This record gives sequence, C-alpha cells and structure tokens, in this order.
Amino acid sequence: MKLYLKILFFISFLIISNVLSAQIKEQDFESIEQTVDKDPKFIIIFIHTDWCMYCKSMENSTFKNPEIINKLNNDFYFISFNAENQETVFFREREFKYIPNGKKTGVHQLAIELGMINNKISYPTLTILNDKYEIVFQHSSYLNTKQLNQILEKLNDS
Repeated sequence: MKLYLKILFFISFLIISNVLSAQIKEQDFESIEQTVDKDPKFIIIFIHTDWCMYCKSMENSTFKNPEIINKLNNDFYFISFNAENQETVFFREREFKYIPNGKKTGVHQLAIELGMINNKISYPTLTILNDKYEIVFQHSSYLNTKQLNQILEKLNDS
C-alpha cells in the first residue's frame, strides 16, 4: 500500500509540475514570416509595457492558464511585444524604431503601427493578424481567460 501511495504521489507531482511549468511558445517579428509561410496561422500580438499593471495581470493570469497556453501553442503564433522596446525591429521588409517622446519615455513604431486604435494607443492591446499580415482584430484592455478563449475559438472557427 505504501508503494502505491508513493507512486501515486510521484505521478501527481509530475502532472502538477508539467501544468505549472507550461509556457507559451513565443515568436519574434524577425522570424515570423518564415514560420507563417511554412504553416499559415493567425498571429496573436500582445502589446504591453513594463509599468502597466493590467498587462502584468494578463501575463500572470490569462497567459498562465493551461487551456490558453495549449491553444496558443497549437493553433496560433504568439508574439509578446514591449511597446517601449528600444531595439530596431525588421518586419515585412520595413525597419521599425523606438521613438523617444520625453526624457525617459517613448514608444516603438511597431507598437504604434499594430496597436493604434482610433488614433490612440493604450495597454494592454491584443492585435491579431491573419496569414497575410492584415489586422483582423484589436482589443485594448485587459482580457480574462474566458474572454480570450472566446476570441481564440471564433478565430479557429473562421
């Protein structure tokens, strides 16, 4: 009986460890085109900043949900993009740069290009591109697991 309990405990530990350690496979803009050309899928872009508490909340709840992780890893490409990234990014044969707008503030051109809704950018913003790199969906505020799951299901059905 003790051996049975030890085996059961060990198997439970492995399952829980696997669930807790599951992570979203992230892509980057520089290599996404080659990936999409080989296997067309929607591209989910999470535009965020380091100081945004709603962004952090999504990272620590919505994007930690095993069902969301599984869907994003299997059915989509996922890019997490810091809107204040100061590195130059090459995407779709264009160069995008960080634009300072104060002493220690600024925004990246790519965040503006992909995250602007009604001439305004706010965080977090979820932008979805199709395999032709056209924006098919944008949402600028926190999404919980249920809301994101509904969006992903609608995309899978289309």
